[in-house]
Amino acid sequence: MSIVVRLDVMLALRKMRSKDLAAKIDITEANLSLLKSGKVKGIRFSTLEAICEALDCKPGDILDYEPEAAANGN
Repeated sequence: MSIVVRLDVMLALRKMRSKDLAAKIDITEANLSLLKSGKVKGIRFSTLEAICEALDCKPGDILDYEPEAAANGN
């Protein structure tokens, strides 16, 4: 996938645990884990906004784009 989720990096920078973020933005830890691993097909803007507010960041701090060739090592 060309979109890379760097939520784990931002959590580490903010010294926040996934469990605490999930509670703060009112989603399950399982859904947050799926989001962190990039195994979701989409994210609601309201969820993205809540994450950014909780972590004091911008969407570009947790989402990145890498062209397919780079993602596949070509």
